[in-house]
Amino acid sequence: MADLAGLPVRQLAYFVPDIEAAARVHADQFGSGPFFIARHIELSTSEHRGVPQPLDHSSAYGQWGAVMVEFVQQHNSDPSAFHDLFPLGTGRYGLHHMALFVADLPAAIAEFAENGQDLAQYAVTTSGVAYAFIDARVSMGHMLELYEPTEGLLAFYDMVAQAAQGWDGSDPVRELGGY
Repeated sequence: MADLAGLPVRQLAYFVPDIEAAARVHADQFGSGPFFIARHIELSTSEHRGVPQPLDHSSAYGQWGAVMVEFVQQHNSDPSAFHDLFPLGTGRYGLHHMALFVADLPAAIAEFAENGQDLAQYAVTTSGVAYAFIDARVSMGHMLELYEPTEGLLAFYDMVAQAAQGWDGSDPVRELGGY
């Protein structure tokens, strides 16, 4: 995986039953945040293991030191990379993925597949951000999320990081607008 060597982790993401509650606990315990909530993220494309599947999910994003932390919950019961790791009805939750920026998403997906780590989920938001969940459970115990660092995505990451600078801990959960 020479082309992927040295990629820094950009985000740690946890699958949880309630993103607001998880964000509040994390902010209280670790000083992370503030968290910005995106509800029912709209997708123009969603495929699980090559099959079109609806994915209705919400996320809370906050800064935790040098890395973004995300809490995500799935609202529908359809197959997904989330349910691959945490099957519906088991009551299990936890670390779901680490996110990495890659220069070429299709090439990175192919490179992981060549190394036995298959594409679990591919989706594109209505704003045009494509991302892929790579099934790295055998080697790492979780998924990897890959996406290209577009101008809009970098601006979002920067906004979350900037909000954490000098944050006094007040208003730890906020609705996301404009992204």
